[in-house]
Amino acid sequence: MIQKGEFVEWAEVYKDYYGTSVSSLEGPTSQGLDVIMDVDIRGAENIKARFEESILVYVLPPSLEELAKRLKSRGTDSDEAVRRRLEKAAGEIRNCRWYDYLIFNEDLMRAVDEMKSVIVAERCRRSRQLPKAGEIFDLD
Repeated sequence: MIQKGEFVEWAEVYKDYYGTSVSSLEGPTSQGLDVIMDVDIRGAENIKARFEESILVYVLPPSLEELAKRLKSRGTDSDEAVRRRLEKAAGEIRNCRWYDYLIFNEDLMRAVDEMKSVIVAERCRRSRQLPKAGEIFDLD
């Protein structure tokens, strides 16, 4: 599927492959459904290239120090693994400037509310509503 270009994004992570097929996105989006994905920077770039109308939201930690604290408090990663994850995060955060929206995850419920607000705002975007308004009110 990778060689045939059937994935909109994919990555090898610790010798395992993960990805999202084009067909898994085309079905729901053609029905007007929202699709929410958790992907890395490269995946986001690939999605935006294939689906130009996609909206990218970057969820940021309040700071790298807070991210380090959160990772360590999980107790699931070694100190070395936490260090590598922090280095990767610092590099990826530099790319957040080309996302459509940025949400700081200082407070989980506030971050969720902000994500809901983005979804509602995007559903109300003129370009998404004009076809329906034209049908109802004969805007031609």
